[in-house]
Amino acid sequence: MTALFALATSLLWGLADFGGGLLTRRTPALTVVVVSQSIAAVVLGAIVVATGGWSEAGGQLWFAVAAGLVGPVAMLAFYKALALGPMGVVSPLGSLGVAVPVAVGLVLGERPGLLQFVGILVAVAGVLLAGGPQSGGAPVQRQVVVLTLLAAFGFGAVMALIAAASTTLTGLFLALFVQRATNVAAGGLALYVSVRRGAPALPADGFPWGSLPALAFVGLADVAANGTYSIAAQRGPVTVAAVLASLYPVVTALAARGILSERLRAVQAAGSGLALIGTVLLATG
Repeated sequence: MTALFALATSLLWGLADFGGGLLTRRTPALTVVVVSQSIAAVVLGAIVVATGGWSEAGGQLWFAVAAGLVGPVAMLAFYKALALGPMGVVSPLGSLGVAVPVAVGLVLGERPGLLQFVGILVAVAGVLLAGGPQSGGAPVQRQVVVLTLLAAFGFGAVMALIAAASTTLTGLFLALFVQRATNVAAGGLALYVSVRRGAPALPADGFPWGSLPALAFVGLADVAANGTYSIAAQRGPVTVAAVLASLYPVVTALAARGILSERLRAVQAAGSGLALIGTVLLATG
């Protein structure tokens, strides 16, 4: 059952990344974040009420608030990177956020094993290759790599913060609701400031009502992925769950190749592959 739920996590996260990146090619990234997270917050709120999650409220929820403040920055950076660069490069680099929980462990006195050290080296090599030049074509923009690494750091920080915000499944639902509500508040404020500065909040043809199902899917898939990962980690070895859940970039890359017909240059494909290998090594070390 652990493998089943962890693979479901990879599928959901991978499709959510693909859908979010695709939506930002037509709709401003901030709007995608606010609308998708608003839908997720409403659904999570209903789940919290139904499960009595309010009884889990406590000081640890400040970790969820912090995650909610970091999350919109990470999602915005990630969606912009997906809109500007090849999904097959951006998604694997984004998965390097797993390095953040490793760093937190170091601060708390843990020492990484040999596989984790190897994973760090392999991941760095992947970053360099994924953004590196190659004769016969332009390299991935430096902005795309920087945005993706910023998103990766944010995603990793959110993982660590949410882990500290709850100890039970019911508490996890409450923590995720608080996180999403904070996401909406922070993202909404950023969207307001952006509009005040003259940036559009909507596409030229108005609110993308036709994209509403896709926006709902992106928000709900992300929430569902958190839920399936939690179940996987509770029912079996966390190492197994983490390794299988970390394969979500493969789903994004396959979706981009199958639906958008993206073709990566050899050096980019090699860099993306190394980044993914490094992520798996970091998770298993």
